[in-house]
Amino acid sequence: MNGADEKWMEMALDLAHQAAELGEVPIGAIVVRNRVVVGQGYNRREVDVDPTAHAELIAIRETAQTLRNWRLEDCTLYVTLEPCIQCCGSIILSRIPKIVFGAEDPKAGGPQPVSPAGGWQAQPSCRDHRRCACGSMRGCSERFFRRIAENPALIISQRKSSLSIYFSIILE
Repeated sequence: MNGADEKWMEMALDLAHQAAELGEVPIGAIVVRNRVVVGQGYNRREVDVDPTAHAELIAIRETAQTLRNWRLEDCTLYVTLEPCIQCCGSIILSRIPKIVFGAEDPKAGGPQPVSPAGGWQAQPSCRDHRRCACGSMRGCSERFFRRIAENPALIISQRKSSLSIYFSIILE
């Protein structure tokens, strides 16, 4: 991990904090091209009532609009948690060559179990993926879930089970 990766991951973590303030699972993502942020997003599934409103997808959509091109072949995606199957598909389709994520998600990260080709990491369009800032992501998640535990009224009851599953993944 180099200093630039740390800088960009810190920006993604700031976005994760914004998601947490909205009562969302704290995930943030940015897309960088030529050392400039060209797209960013944070989880908005509950706020937007949209199951596809993941941080990565929001950042990818914004990047495509900014660059006026869906082929993001010269970009890097920084995200605080390993992308899920839905987001991995979008990463592959948008041809992002490098992904840096803050924490692995062994339960929902990447399509390894459903892909005979070895998952999104094996795709030629995803030449590099590295983890960094795991401690920072863990702290962000712990603060978010501690706040929820102290004030359960912050979330609706149907979300409690999925949040506790997510929390156990982050802390393992």
